[in-house]
Amino acid sequence: MRNKVIFALAALGLLSGAISAYVSGQEPKLPPPAFAPASNPYAKGIYAEGIVESYQASGANVNVYPEVPGVITEILVSEGQSLARGTPLATIEDSVQRGTVEQQRAQLEAARALLAELKAQPRPETLDVAKAQAVAARASLKAAQDTYEKQKRSYDIEPRSVSKDTLDNAENAMKVAAANLEVAQRQLDLTAAGAWVYDVENQQGQVTALAQQLAASTALLGKYTLRAPADGPVLAINVAVGSYVSAQGSYDPYTQGYLPLVVLGTAQGYEQVRCYVDEILVHRLPVASATHATLFIRGTDKSVPLEFVRAQPYVSPKIELSDQRLERVDVRVLPLIFRFQKPRDFPVYPGQLVDVYIAEN
Repeated sequence: MRNKVIFALAALGLLSGAISAYVSGQEPKLPPPAFAPASNPYAKGIYAEGIVESYQASGANVNVYPEVPGVITEILVSEGQSLARGTPLATIEDSVQRGTVEQQRAQLEAARALLAELKAQPRPETLDVAKAQAVAARASLKAAQDTYEKQKRSYDIEPRSVSKDTLDNAENAMKVAAANLEVAQRQLDLTAAGAWVYDVENQQGQVTALAQQLAASTALLGKYTLRAPADGPVLAINVAVGSYVSAQGSYDPYTQGYLPLVVLGTAQGYEQVRCYVDEILVHRLPVASATHATLFIRGTDKSVPLEFVRAQPYVSPKIELSDQRLERVDVRVLPLIFRFQKPRDFPVYPGQLVDVYIAEN
């Protein structure tokens, strides 16, 4: 009996092992693909990886960098917002520059006041004083002349009536009075003539220089407010209040590089695709007038027909569109730009990587 049980258990084990081996040997049924991968829609087509950009007559997206360094004090727009040209985007701390402008404005006002003073000369009160001094000098001369003439007549009649020393002193006093009158008259003429023309011109130059300096400082102060250089939507804001920025942009801790503070698109109904064709395939491209291409959205079965815009006629080193790193091998590509109307039934965003097929000759 015991042997029968052992044989039964052994047979059962063998059967279980055989069933397990059969089941494990079966290949699992693959699940259906989440989406159909893009396939070449042309009999002969060239594949290229593309990146969606804002449609521009030249270049790509509008990258806004500050012209002055400083700390961001306020962000005035939000991502996705449509802007008009000149709309303020953000402000940079400007207390030092604002103080400089106010100081230069005060210096300009002082220089203008001095220029006005020079042009207003002679001052009436100063001219009256000069006239009074001239009258007093003329009266002094008249008194000195009368004294001298009296003493001279007395001396001529009777030399002993007036000493020679007294007569000489009277004559000298008359000459001194004449000289004083000449000085007073010249001072009156100088006062009446007003400011010297060279002084006026020099002060005018000072006013002009200070005005230009103030204009330059005011223009520099205006650069502490970043403004939209063109109409279009805000695609990205890469800075926060309190961040320090420079002409290189804003430091990004994720990429450990510098990014533009604000990225703007265009207000047109088009987007563009920039794709790079390997140099060994360039000769297979059709002429511009016969170029046909199709864009495929990755992860979907969506496609969009493309319109050829231009080729950048310069074969350049290939770059990785995702992070702009240079290839290890010197592979060269020709940039092609296509445009397309924004689809209404599904979104396409600038910066999105897409698949592009270009029909061959």
